Amino acid sequence: MTLAKLPEFLKTDCYVGGGWVSAGSDARFDVLDPANGEVLASVPRMGEADTDNAIAAAQDAYEGWSNRTAADRARVLNAWAAAMRENAEELARLMTLEQGKPLSEARVEVEYAASFFSWFAEEGRRLYGDIIPPHRTDARILVTRNSLGVVGGITPWNFPSAMVTRKAAPALAAGNCMVLKPAEATPLSALAIAALGEQVGVPAGVFNVVTGDREDAPLIGKALIDNPAVRKIGFTGSTAVGKQLMRDCAGDLTKVSLELGGNAAFIVFDDADIEAALEGVQICKFRNAGQTCIAANRILVQDSIHDKFVAALCAKASEIEIGHGLEDGVSQGPLIDTRGLEKVERLVADATDKGAKLHLGGQRHAAGGTHYQPTVMTGVTPAMDIAHQEVFGPVAAISSFKDEAEAIAMANDTPYGLAGYFYSRDVGRIFRVADALKTGIVGVNTGLISTEVAPFGGVKESGIGREGSKYGIEDWTELKYICLAGLGRAS
Repeated sequence: MTLAKLPEFLKTDCYVGGGWVSAGSDARFDVLDPANGEVLASVPRMGEADTDNAIAAAQDAYEGWSNRTAADRARVLNAWAAAMRENAEELARLMTLEQGKPLSEARVEVEYAASFFSWFAEEGRRLYGDIIPPHRTDARILVTRNSLGVVGGITPWNFPSAMVTRKAAPALAAGNCMVLKPAEATPLSALAIAALGEQVGVPAGVFNVVTGDREDAPLIGKALIDNPAVRKIGFTGSTAVGKQLMRDCAGDLTKVSLELGGNAAFIVFDDADIEAALEGVQICKFRNAGQTCIAANRILVQDSIHDKFVAALCAKASEIEIGHGLEDGVSQGPLIDTRGLEKVERLVADATDKGAKLHLGGQRHAAGGTHYQPTVMTGVTPAMDIAHQEVFGPVAAISSFKDEAEAIAMANDTPYGLAGYFYSRDVGRIFRVADALKTGIVGVNTGLISTEVAPFGGVKESGIGREGSKYGIEDWTELKYICLAGLGRAS
């Protein structure tokens, strides 16, 4: 399917102040299909001045949007969710073309993305405050949650629809206005979401999208950070960039939410349901070709079942169909680009050079381009880079352990703490291990943990703040304490 066959809401200009605009320089960059390298479209290369214009548009819209009732904002967000669901197939096909994931996965992501608008439409109506028992008889203490103002969102390429709505939905539901910068590899999904928002009546300036390539990204980020009108930035991406963003935001104490890198352990104890664990690995390791921040980066299997588990995993992984995501039956698409492919190759080569054993895959796939074979390797040790770096590819790196204490120690031996998983049928062990894992998210007997109703986020170097759930909207507000005095004297 080509872009020419996609619907009218496909846009290739930026959305600022309710209008579709190009960069002031008229410069553009190409968006490629990662499966074959074909050019899909070109979008504007926005810079600092263009971003400042988007911030000004958001600031102009803020008073009107924040003064609406929560119910009024909810009606807009619910209409936006409905529009996404009505156009789900077209949005999914667009996502597959620019990101590469199989169409079946893209369909699931579109529904997941729409769910954030539905969820936060209602959570915006529940931003409750408090009345605190006063410190004096003639006073009352009120606490309210208030919007921040203009906020920025910077989203990654691996979930180009869901990461947009996971930030925009709570921000807008709370009464903020947003300037969003999507990843350079996948801007078309974000622009399509903006176009659907325009169709359902999102007011001009409430949601703005600026695009840029790798050279432009620092300029757009600088404009968002330096502009005093921007009071928060929500970022999903690498830990290194997140740390730098946090340092830069310290200048005027701009708030940040950071969803950063992970190094998730996936532990399989000898009392686990092996078939369930294998299914969990399939989801947690090979979904989106392994390009997820909560992917099982280190698979730890108890030594008594290690060989049985590895053989069964190889059998399952060998059945994965590789190809273009729009082709029937394909369950794994390409890696996002050549840099991503070369990183996977480098990590696999380092591991095998240091003694890891390849049981399956380990090479580029015959489909060509950036396709990589589903790969299973054992004997992974802390001396190997793959034990410490996110693979972001379809590589199952397996180590063995003797007992529960060793598994917990191995799982926690990382500066990251986004997600962790384990499989066990021992109720006592379930509570012990869940408590012991130093992560923001724990999946017990499941490899599928993402949902709009639960708080998503990490600890340690995996980030700050939470997205989704009732907690996710709180990160886009600030508390105000109001002391009402002089209430003890009658007039």
